[in-house]
Amino acid sequence: MSLNVSIAQINPTVGSFKHNTQLIIDAINAARAESADVVLFPELVLTGYPPEDLLFRPAFLKQVKTALKKIANAAQGITAIVGAPVKRKDKLFNMACVLRDGNIIYEYAKQHLPNYRVFDEKRYFRRGKQNGIITIAGHKVGLLICEDIWKTQPAENAKNAGAEILFVLNASPFRADKSEERLKLLGKRSLNTGCPIVYANLVGGQDELIFDGESLVFDPKGQLHFQAPTFESGLFTITTPLKEAEKTTVVSKPRLPSKNERIYNALVLGVKDYVRKNGFPGIMLGLSGGIDSALTLAIAVDALGAENVEAVMMPFHYTANISKLDAAQQAETQGVKYREIPIEHIFNSFMDALSSEFDGLERDVTEENIQARSRGVLLMAMSNKLGKMLLATGNKSEMAVGYATLYGDMAGGYAPLKDVFKTRVYDLARYRNNLGDGEIIPDRVITRPPSAELAPDQVDEDSLPPYDILDNVLRLFIEEFQSVDEIVSQGYDRNTVKRIANLVLLNEYKRRQSAPGVRITKRAFGKDRRYPITSHYRWHLD
Repeated sequence: MSLNVSIAQINPTVGSFKHNTQLIIDAINAARAESADVVLFPELVLTGYPPEDLLFRPAFLKQVKTALKKIANAAQGITAIVGAPVKRKDKLFNMACVLRDGNIIYEYAKQHLPNYRVFDEKRYFRRGKQNGIITIAGHKVGLLICEDIWKTQPAENAKNAGAEILFVLNASPFRADKSEERLKLLGKRSLNTGCPIVYANLVGGQDELIFDGESLVFDPKGQLHFQAPTFESGLFTITTPLKEAEKTTVVSKPRLPSKNERIYNALVLGVKDYVRKNGFPGIMLGLSGGIDSALTLAIAVDALGAENVEAVMMPFHYTANISKLDAAQQAETQGVKYREIPIEHIFNSFMDALSSEFDGLERDVTEENIQARSRGVLLMAMSNKLGKMLLATGNKSEMAVGYATLYGDMAGGYAPLKDVFKTRVYDLARYRNNLGDGEIIPDRVITRPPSAELAPDQVDEDSLPPYDILDNVLRLFIEEFQSVDEIVSQGYDRNTVKRIANLVLLNEYKRRQSAPGVRITKRAFGKDRRYPITSHYRWHLD
């Protein structure tokens, strides 16, 4: 016995009802052409995920209702299971709507609403309390939505209610180690329940979140039967095994990408979808000859094509000649439009205007910040005039400790490396250079000591601990919530740990004003992190 299921791994846009509805209808038509019994869509696919406070708008929910009717009319001779927010008796539910022949024939409301990290579902939805069992092509199907499968009880309850197979609608955001977690969890659920599992996941970028797809099918013995590609849209029609006695063959199991490959492709998709979905004709960035902007340029070109990317070098008299040479070499290698605009005369104009205000005061970081802000003004002016979005090039290590200038190098509409520690930046640069299309990033950019080049002979380690130490301490403090004592117990110097932790807490005000960026870890700066700006906790770190 088997069931022909089409998994619609598609890339919706939040609030784009016309576009999303057409994507869904196209998938229904394609599934019908492949003789599928049912086509399964991801969680909240109709609105895109997450719609956030758009869900509070009555007009938004009215458009959901209209779109569902249109989709139901398209589901002729096939069952479609579509994720959508639906209001019933003045209560809003995260729903799996079962559509066929012009009607909504069944609804299942998500039972477990996540309210941690990037999720705020209890802000919007009421939890469902009923098992979702629907008969499709003579088989009893248990419906679950995302978080439901991460809990033990919903799957067991569905099995006890007679489910022969479990369908799971998902909007499961990417992070670097998520694939392995999903595979382990779903294998365990299918084995323990004796039910095959069909797991449909979103794909695409939505602000900080990236959805990686990798929709899955497991057989009743907990073995992987099918795995959809990572970061690719598609319709995948699978014959699912329903009996334990049936021999299972792996229909499709793509090679699991390496961590660097997954992260790099997530960054590329994040940039591509943020630019595309927000309607920008292209992007521009400041190319300094350093590792961060070099990697950002590589990501931008892979996301949008060289013809849609511009790079600007803005040298000052502290800029090393090799930085200019390396920036020009990468721009030429990648085929992007490139120009140099020196900033010395701009800097001098600022200093002349401020001469009476600064009279008698020593030079300090202020003058360094004026250099960065001169560049920020130029880049934002060009972005405004040309209509191209500016990419910020800062990484997570810098954002964590405030090693960046507000309204200077932090200027930009999107920050691809915002959740990428500096040590990972180097890994990704080497990964990109090893893809087989030549040395995209000049080797000297990767091997020379990193520097902001805002002062004579400046290197980052003048101001910061070595990045291998800094990044490990930051990961433990930010992502693992470890205390100073716990981190010190792992062999780190107490004064260094306290200094790093203090800088993280002190610079919350900068991060609150920074551009959004791709989330790749379990604790990114943005939706994941809600810390007060005004806080004396940094004085009580012991």
